[in-house]
Amino acid sequence: MVDVVWSASDTGAETGLTVLPDNIFVRDGVFREPGLIEHIAQSAAVYAGYGTFVRGEKPKLGFIGEIKDCELLILPPVGSELHTEIQLITEVGGIRLIRAEVRVNEKVAATCQMKIFLKDD
Repeated sequence: MVDVVWSASDTGAETGLTVLPDNIFVRDGVFREPGLIEHIAQSAAVYAGYGTFVRGEKPKLGFIGEIKDCELLILPPVGSELHTEIQLITEVGGIRLIRAEVRVNEKVAATCQMKIFLKDD
């Protein structure tokens, strides 16, 4: 659900996805709401994975604990290119709170906050 990573750092990531007609979340020619949420979750996974990669650690299993303040404003049509920014708000004890914004052609398609739990081995 992420086909390009433009940047990743300790504080966030920028990812993208081109919506293809055979995507499981496409129906009636548009990328549906669950697809936007899944794309945000996978973009957050890119962010989390970056940190473990640069530290030479094994990737951790992550779970979405909460989604809040979610606004789904545009259902992108097939062929759209999603540009997503993930920003770390805070991290405490393996729990990360992130803010996400998905844009399509410079228009905000979706925003939300996610609380993500990272499981230690």
